[in-house]
Amino acid sequence: MISLPGNFKIQMQNLLGEDWNDFAEALQQAPPVSIRYNRHKNAAPQDAEEVAWCAMGRYLTTRPVFTLDPLLHAGAYYVQEASSMFLEQAAVLWRGQTGLRFLDLCAAPGGKSTHLADLMPAGSMLVSNEVIRTRTAALSENLTKWGNPNTVITHNDPEDFASLPGFFDVMLIDAPCSGEGLFRKDPAAMEEWSEAHVKFCAERQRRIVSGAWDALKEEGLLLYSTCTCNREENENNIRWITQHLGAEVVHIPLQPAWNVTTNEYGHRFFPHKTKGEGFFISLLRKNKTGKLLFPMSSPPPPLLKERGAERRASCASLLPLAQRERGLGGED
Repeated sequence: MISLPGNFKIQMQNLLGEDWNDFAEALQQAPPVSIRYNRHKNAAPQDAEEVAWCAMGRYLTTRPVFTLDPLLHAGAYYVQEASSMFLEQAAVLWRGQTGLRFLDLCAAPGGKSTHLADLMPAGSMLVSNEVIRTRTAALSENLTKWGNPNTVITHNDPEDFASLPGFFDVMLIDAPCSGEGLFRKDPAAMEEWSEAHVKFCAERQRRIVSGAWDALKEEGLLLYSTCTCNREENENNIRWITQHLGAEVVHIPLQPAWNVTTNEYGHRFFPHKTKGEGFFISLLRKNKTGKLLFPMSSPPPPLLKERGAERRASCASLLPLAQRERGLGGED
């Protein structure tokens, strides 16, 4: 039996209204088990239930011991929460293009990076970045097993990418968050929850987006997502991006049967409506005049305690070299 924090209950009651009881009841149920198969390795079972918004997503009836499965270690599939597979629906906006540059800014352990690697059009490159050094090993292992050669793994602060103005066509920021959407899967997230932590996460998320914003090209796409439920880290941050950075929200096409909740800032997944965990995703397009229009009211907390000049320069030297070596050159 999950015992939810009192202030979280109030927050969700205000957000959901009469749906609160259904939401609270859903959190007492076992979460669904889902995996996403590698489309290049053709190992998807024929009898598993499909994740409606992801071609290679599947639900399992039971949770096996994944670490004992050779197919997992061979990169035949990735254990991933079903709601977060909705990323795939944004691919319609770059379908038919070639030679695009993708950046997954907060990539570890690699679920969305491996997904992007499958969704990239021909001749594209993915830069998969993780700011926390201890998490880069898992990211590297998962991307290596997945098998797409057009990937680069970096360990940089978001601000380091500002030295590559207009370099990326698509930027994904799966922002570190308070994790409210994972309470029934991760009791530690519930124990760490507080209103102060939510505020801290929201400020950090704005710092991440603004730090890397210059690296996104004009008319480029930003995918912003969290696995949390509150407005502060979701809708309020999207509104901040549109007002301060110069962006417009692009709504992702939906099927009514998916029961995805949509508002003017993005799309929400709730466990009492969809077969998955709590998740928020918004797709934005950078306006041609996109730049920092207004200063932040207060400086957000740093991601790292120390940052050296050599790290700020490392990304700028690495990416053009990798692009040339892989034959991915082209005009912006």
